[in-house]
Amino acid sequence: METNGIQKDSAAWLFFVKMCFAVALAAVGVGIFFLPADYWAKGYMAMGTLFLTGSSFMLSKTMRDEHEAQKLINQIQDAKNEKILKEYDSA
Repeated sequence: METNGIQKDSAAWLFFVKMCFAVALAAVGVGIFFLPADYWAKGYMAMGTLFLTGSSFMLSKTMRDEHEAQKLINQIQDAKNEKILKEYDSA
């Protein structure tokens, strides 16, 4: 769905995405909890999972921000080009 040039996701899609994330994180947590290993190994796995999850969020946000910035730069460049073409056409 797109409103005023801004893409918005449906409520159902947002719910689905959040639930998938929660179920996946819970499944990994349960798997680590029932892992037949010492507590230090379970702690290491849990810490790695948390760092990987945080890094994934940071990576996706950074890539989205970079894409949005590039989109804005391209829109500005297109506007400048249109202005130059209009000035050239009227001359």
